[in-house]
Amino acid sequence: MGTQRGEWQSNIGFLLAAIGSAIGLGNVWRFSYMAHQYGGGAFLVPYIVALIVAGLPIMLLEYGVGHRAKGSSPLSFRRIGTKYEWLGWWMPVVAMFGIMLYYSVIIGWCFNYLFYALTLAWGDDPQHFFFSEFLSISASASEIGGFRPQIVLSTALCWFLCWLICFRDVSHGIEKASKIFMPALVVITLVLVGWTMTLDGAKDAVFNHYLATDWTKINFLATDPMQRSAAREVWVAAFGQIFFTLSLGFGIMITYASYLPKKTNIGVNALITCIFNCCYSLIAGLTVFGVVGFMAKLQNLPFAEAIKGGPQLAFVIYPKAISLLPAYNNLFGVLFFLVLCIAGLTSGVSLIEAFACSLTDKFNLNRKKAVTSVCCLGFIGSLVFTTNGGLYLLDIADHFITHYGLILGGLVECLLIGWILKSSTIRSHLNATGSSISKLWDFSIKYFTPLILIVLVYFSVSGDLKKNYEGYTTLQLLIYGGGALLICFMIAMIFTLLPWAKDKLEHEHSPEEDDLLV
Repeated sequence: MGTQRGEWQSNIGFLLAAIGSAIGLGNVWRFSYMAHQYGGGAFLVPYIVALIVAGLPIMLLEYGVGHRAKGSSPLSFRRIGTKYEWLGWWMPVVAMFGIMLYYSVIIGWCFNYLFYALTLAWGDDPQHFFFSEFLSISASASEIGGFRPQIVLSTALCWFLCWLICFRDVSHGIEKASKIFMPALVVITLVLVGWTMTLDGAKDAVFNHYLATDWTKINFLATDPMQRSAAREVWVAAFGQIFFTLSLGFGIMITYASYLPKKTNIGVNALITCIFNCCYSLIAGLTVFGVVGFMAKLQNLPFAEAIKGGPQLAFVIYPKAISLLPAYNNLFGVLFFLVLCIAGLTSGVSLIEAFACSLTDKFNLNRKKAVTSVCCLGFIGSLVFTTNGGLYLLDIADHFITHYGLILGGLVECLLIGWILKSSTIRSHLNATGSSISKLWDFSIKYFTPLILIVLVYFSVSGDLKKNYEGYTTLQLLIYGGGALLICFMIAMIFTLLPWAKDKLEHEHSPEEDDLLV
């Protein structure tokens, strides 16, 4: 007999783990800056549309596939048809080798800054500190440089904590950690929001920049070609954010759902996960805009000049604003970076779990050995992002993974379930769990969602062909971005071709589940 599959002890434990996977660093700095850059409140339109036409339908799909097959994504897709196993491997491989390698380094930065916040070690010029002293960034993406010792150590801490959580079975590891981390994350975030709203200039920033709407930013049918092209970027970004923040296309939600007991309302769980994740992004945005608004008013700067995107928001703008707070600067800084650390870890463990579970499913590996091996190899792989040129590599890899890797995976997933397995099969299973999924979901999975994803891929490709992303050279983009996707595909194919442990394919399924096997 093979290793026994774990199971969540409670539905709330599953929900907290799934929401923890969905809520990550991108909910804080990526969403907030997107809202500023892409029309403020108007950005909520493509964001909500993306949630409705892609996020929720694919979340239902992944929950349904994992729960029905009781397996990780490779095992689940293998049971649909042996020739589709590669897709099941593509997902966790992208999660592990496409994202976790650099995501762990960013979590490491958060640990560094958590300690820096105790003394406000970034000083009067956080930008110089972050780029020149902390990262000691290379002049260009062509110069990898040497390792940054403090980043190597913090990255090792991240991998150690993820190993500690994933080492035990899912109910005693991830579930227990989620029951501690997620309530703490929500409470600390609400404390920061309340504190932020008391700052001078915070409310003005929220109402005049965060919630204000610029509808021209999302009008992809505009007559002006420049405006139309810019609007398309907004819609692509919104869908990419939904995929990234909901952990779709990683195999994570398939894996997590496979640990659910038979009597579970999958539809309600999917809806709660999506809504909670998006609400958290909106709430976290209040803190970001409020703090930046406070800093802008204090320094008499236009808001647009004060705010920056990506890592700069968390590691340059926020530290600068924290230093300017009238009181308890250190406490505010510790709480903010503690939020980032918790959000990062809850997502990180899910990225590792998706891949580790795939290994244990296929090769009947002992879970503890599998998790240990994955974390050790993962740490070694992440070292390239701890170098002087690590930020450049991270930026390029992230762009290609979110714009192509995730969306293409979701597209193939929809086509496979919609046309090969038949979406009605999964819908019947979802409804058998107590959900009320209409036939409209079938139409979405078979036609509408794939069409939207194809259009988005076209927009991404055409945009990148017209102008190199962030001014990087074509060679750098091909090597670091295209290379990352190619390596992930090669790893996925290698695992696909390796033989299965004999008893893993002897799935104990009931007669009514036979239609899953094609």
